[in-house]
Amino acid sequence: MSDYHHGVRVVEINEGTRPIRTVSTSVIGMVATAPNSAPGVSASMTLSNAASNTSITYTAAEAGTSGNNIRVRYNDPGTASSELDITVAGYDISVSLATDVEGLVISTASEVADAINAAPEARALVTAMVTSGSTGAGVVTAASFSSLTGGEDELFPLDTPVLITDPRGAAGKAGNEGTLARALDAIADQTKAMVIVVRVADGANADDTKTNVIGGTDASGKKTGMQALLAAEQRFGVKPRILGVPELDDADVVSELIGIAQKLRAFVYASAGDSSTKEEAAMYRENFGAREVMVIWPDFTGWDTATSSTRNLSAVARALGMRAKLDNEIGWHKTLSNQPVNGVTGISADVFWDLQDPATDAGYLNSHEVTTLINRGGFRFWGSRTCTIDPLFAFENYTRTAQVLADTIAEAHLWAVDLPMHPSLVKDIVEGINAKFRELTRRGYILGGVAWFDPELNSPEVLKAGKLYIDYDYTPVPPLENLMFQQRITDRYLLDFADRVAAA
Repeated sequence: MSDYHHGVRVVEINEGTRPIRTVSTSVIGMVATAPNSAPGVSASMTLSNAASNTSITYTAAEAGTSGNNIRVRYNDPGTASSELDITVAGYDISVSLATDVEGLVISTASEVADAINAAPEARALVTAMVTSGSTGAGVVTAASFSSLTGGEDELFPLDTPVLITDPRGAAGKAGNEGTLARALDAIADQTKAMVIVVRVADGANADDTKTNVIGGTDASGKKTGMQALLAAEQRFGVKPRILGVPELDDADVVSELIGIAQKLRAFVYASAGDSSTKEEAAMYRENFGAREVMVIWPDFTGWDTATSSTRNLSAVARALGMRAKLDNEIGWHKTLSNQPVNGVTGISADVFWDLQDPATDAGYLNSHEVTTLINRGGFRFWGSRTCTIDPLFAFENYTRTAQVLADTIAEAHLWAVDLPMHPSLVKDIVEGINAKFRELTRRGYILGGVAWFDPELNSPEVLKAGKLYIDYDYTPVPPLENLMFQQRITDRYLLDFADRVAAA
C-alpha cells in the first residue's frame, strides 16, 4: 500500500470471535438390498406430421433425466436429388431428408427410423420405431427441434449414495423385496429424517450378499457397498453419523462398519447376529471393543404389509430412526434408552425385565453391554452402553458427545487456517470456543467446558513452524442409569404422638 494519499482510506480489520455452529448429527447412513426397486425411466417422444402414417416414436437409449436433453428435427435440404443423412451434435439429432430430382422430399417414416437406428452416433442416443398403428409409408415433412421428455433417474442405483429426505415416500419406490423398504418404513415410523441410502445387489447366496454389503473400490476408483458412505459428504454436503445395516449385519459386516464409523465420527447400531438366547447375545457382543457401536438384542415384531402377516422387524432400523428423532427433538446428549418405539407390537424373544430387580434377563444383557427391548408403557430400548472397555466412553452419549464436539470445533475453524498467527487470532479462537461451550452448557448438552492457550506447549519453535495448540476440556452429561432410593423405618414420628392427638 502506498504511503502517500491525499484523501480518506478505510482499512477493514476483520477480527473478533466467529459464531460456531454445531454440526448436523441426525443424518442416517444405511446399506440395504432392494432387487425390485423402481428402475429409471427413459425419455421418449412421438414425432408425427399432418400426413398419414408418418408417426415415429423416439426412446432414449439410456434411462434417466439425461434423455430429456435429446432433440430431433427433420430438415428439408432444399436441393434436388439429396440423400437421407443423419448428423449428431451433442444431444441434437438432425435428419436431412432425401429429395427427388425436382427437390421434393421423398423420405418415409420407415426410412427415417431405419436410418437413425443405423447411424452409430444417433443409435447411442435413441432408438426409433414407427409408432404402433402407423404403416410408416407416409412421407415426412420438415419439422423444427422437438425434445424427448419424461426421463427419470433410478432412485436407488447400485453402490451409489442417495440422499432421501422423505423415507416414507421413498419406501414406495423401494419395491417389496430385500431390506430397504422395511428399513425406510421403520425409520419413518419414528421420525422424518435425512437418510443416505446405499443399495447393493443381492448375491447368489448369503456370502455374496455380505461381500456386496461390505464393498470396496472398483477398477474405476468408485467406492462400493458401505464404503460409498464415505463419499456422501462430498456429494450432498451432509455426513451420515447414525449407521446401520438392518437385517444384514453379522459380525463381519459390523466390524467393517465400525471402521467406516470411526472415519466419519459416526455411531453404529448393530443386531446380535443370529443369537437366539441372551447368553449367545452376550457372547456375540464380545466380538467388538469399539466405543462407536451398540449391540441390540432381540428384534421387535409387528405387522408387515408386504406379506400381510406378523413377522420379526429389525430393531436396528428402529434404532436408526429413534436416534435421529432424539437428536432433533431432545439432543445428542440423550441416550437411546427408555423411549417409546412406534410401529411395533411385540418382541421376538422373551426378555424378563423388572424395574427394581437387577437379576433379570434385561439386567444380564445390560451388564454385558447389550441393549435389549422391554414393554412398559410402550415398547422401548433398554440400555445405554457401548462395546468399549474404556469407562470414559461407556455410554452411547459419551461417545457421541466426543464426536460432535470434535467435529463442531474443527469444522468451525476452517476460516482460521493460513491466516497470520497474531496473538489476536489465537484469542479470537479461544473466546469463540468458550462462547460455544457456554451455549452448550446452558442448553444442557454438556455440564461444562473451557478452552485455553498453553504457553508451555506452544513454544517459540512450535509457533515458528506454523503450529498452534489449543486445549479444551468438557464434561458430558451422564445418563441416570442406576437410581437408588434409601428407605428407612423409624420411630421418631411417634415421639410427639400424644401432642398430635391433643391437637386433633
